[in-house]
Amino acid sequence: MKITKKHIFSLLVILILAIGAISIASAYTGTGFSHNVPSSKYSDMSASDILSQYSDTECHVEERAVCTKVVDGDTIYLDNGEKVRFVGVNTPERGVEGYIASKNFVQKLCLNKEVGLDIDDSKHHDKYGRTLAVVIVDGKNVNEMLLKEGLAEIMYMPPSEFYPYNWADGNTHVADTHSSSSSSDSSSTDSSSSSGSGSYVGNANTGKFHVSSCSSVNKMSEKNKVFFSSRDEAINQGYVPCKRCNP
Repeated sequence: MKITKKHIFSLLVILILAIGAISIASAYTGTGFSHNVPSSKYSDMSASDILSQYSDTECHVEERAVCTKVVDGDTIYLDNGEKVRFVGVNTPERGVEGYIASKNFVQKLCLNKEVGLDIDDSKHHDKYGRTLAVVIVDGKNVNEMLLKEGLAEIMYMPPSEFYPYNWADGNTHVADTHSSSSSSDSSSTDSSSSSGSGSYVGNANTGKFHVSSCSSVNKMSEKNKVFFSSRDEAINQGYVPCKRCNP
């Protein structure tokens, strides 16, 4: 059969459609976190109505700028060129249930308004160059508000100045995996993270610590291991106990 330009064009169209279908099927979903808060929940509320329900934060504003774009519920752009990732929290990705509600909430509070940042002193940026910070509006911690409204899950990524478990309530979801866009190649800067032995072993990627005999330790990457001589030391560093071995 003679191959004509028409055949080639048809094959190219089929190839493009196939690639598009594969891309959609494999679209990035982060941790897969979703929620069923209606996107219309805050439609009839002003930013002041929402903010009035929360107490002033103890976080300190280190920088101020105007929010020019809201990417999703945990990422915004500022007029100074910074791209900010809300530290300690994770909201649904585009295409996942809850994405619109979380994004709309942040837009209502932040878009075209001056916001304050309390930048994470332990890790200023993630591996994508985004500034890691608590976003503050009218003296209120927006990261905390996202958690308490059920619009985000806890994503604790030590080392971090902030411990998002303190912002949450008993119903707040906790991320099961830390492979989302905020994931970092971080390792503890504490002297206890040097190679060696310890009674307890923390995972710098998950923020959990284990007894040295826990099966999870054997599956842990060496670069993520952090050694502690006591349970209190691990907790003071912000790590949480493994539910399997109950250290």
